[in-house]
Amino acid sequence: MLVLILIFALMTSFSIRETMSGKSNIVFVLTDDQDLILGGQIPIVKTNKLIGDHGMLFNSMYVASPLCCPSRSSILTGKYVSSHKAYNNSIVGGCSSPEWQKTQEIDAFPVYMKNQSYTTFFAGKYLNQYGFPATGGFEHIPPGWDWWNGLIGNSRYYNYHLSVNGTKEAHGSDPDKDYLTDLINRRATEFLDQQSTEAGPFFMMLSTPASHAPFTPAPKYRDNFADKQAPRTPSYNIHGKDKHWLIEQALNPMPNDTVTTIDDIFRNRWRTLLSVDDMVENVVNILTEKDLINNTFIFFTSDNGYHLGQFSLPNDKRQLYEFDNRVPFMVRGPGIKPGSTYNSPVSSIDLAPTFLEIAESSIPITMQGESLLKLLTTQNYNRSSPILIEHYGEHKDEIQGCPQYKNQGMANCDNHCVCEDSHNNTFRCWVTWGEPNIDKQKLCYVMEDNETFVELYDLVKDENELNNIIDYIDKPGFEKNGDMIKDMKNCKKCQHVLKFMEDCRGHNCEKIINLLH
Repeated sequence: MLVLILIFALMTSFSIRETMSGKSNIVFVLTDDQDLILGGQIPIVKTNKLIGDHGMLFNSMYVASPLCCPSRSSILTGKYVSSHKAYNNSIVGGCSSPEWQKTQEIDAFPVYMKNQSYTTFFAGKYLNQYGFPATGGFEHIPPGWDWWNGLIGNSRYYNYHLSVNGTKEAHGSDPDKDYLTDLINRRATEFLDQQSTEAGPFFMMLSTPASHAPFTPAPKYRDNFADKQAPRTPSYNIHGKDKHWLIEQALNPMPNDTVTTIDDIFRNRWRTLLSVDDMVENVVNILTEKDLINNTFIFFTSDNGYHLGQFSLPNDKRQLYEFDNRVPFMVRGPGIKPGSTYNSPVSSIDLAPTFLEIAESSIPITMQGESLLKLLTTQNYNRSSPILIEHYGEHKDEIQGCPQYKNQGMANCDNHCVCEDSHNNTFRCWVTWGEPNIDKQKLCYVMEDNETFVELYDLVKDENELNNIIDYIDKPGFEKNGDMIKDMKNCKKCQHVLKFMEDCRGHNCEKIINLLH
């Protein structure tokens, strides 16, 4: 029996080494605002089969920020928001700003992929402020990309402009020519048609507008899911009674027209994802036909989650809860066991170092994430460092239709003046865990707020984050992290810990637990 086990182990080891010989290709599909908690992974049936069933499914992928540009900047750099300093979606907030380009973009993962002789391809949404005159215009091609098809500005489905290798390309409203997800699919096909088993390795990033506003489905899918409505989760249409004041200001119960709008948005979000599903199927089919599939890693994830009526907040992201911060994540590729799952948390800042290790590149010391390659190919690895989630609140001086909020630091308000963001909706959260399904907590505190507000959730017993248990830490059952939580509640060590999290790298971030005691 021992001999058989040893033979099997050697065969398995050889199989992994054999498939990993030479540099593997990488396809990275990044969706926009696709949630996990509200069933955002359900409509992509073909993707779940072609990637998830053929690879590893992750149930606890956390984004570095529940907002597009900061999150995407973290994916590109492998850094937390407080390190790359693209704090929000504005130029002044660092989104694709000249300073960000000068200090961060030049050190992003595409540069290292190119240095490893990868042919690189990008199509779709890059960063919200990309391509405007103040950020270098459409002529600016981010370093590291050979084929560049970058959307100018934020997600749209029609009537947009692309920078195609530095040339401005206009698109209108013809579904056959201009629907952006389908155009990304066609450009990907053109690129893959030029790849072969004899050519060098390639990295292809497909960044779709789905399922971001304005939630415009392709015509062939506009009637799908007509019988569906937004999930009535345990946190749906209830009052956030023990949460930060921004959550408490939501109208409860929600007005009927808000509920109707939420359900319409839900259906259209799912409909937009059907075109993404078609794109993934097409890419996998081409890779299979060209005999490239067995030497190609395919990553699928989203830049942040979304909410639809949770705690009576109508529709947006930007909050500290699971629905805004946990996203779909699945990977297939050489050495990954089909049908495998991983339940412990990982972070979106882990993507960049994972890509680099696949490319046989050294991982720069500036990257704070951890490569997941060993986890993917041997499953003999656990990411143990606490995960940091950050958001830096935005505001406007005036909110149209809500004169009561003039100069009140509010933003993203609906027609009932329920606001989804504010200047002091600025928070940092730590997700810590022990054994999967036994010990998992999220500790958040709100900065720039006179309340020094802190929220704590037991994510095993209370996955919907209905009960903020920060005021119960002196009671039985909370002894394990009691001192740490008390310190955080009083913010005695907050700045020290935050500075450490900004500077730490990889496994070194585990030491945060020692700092908090």
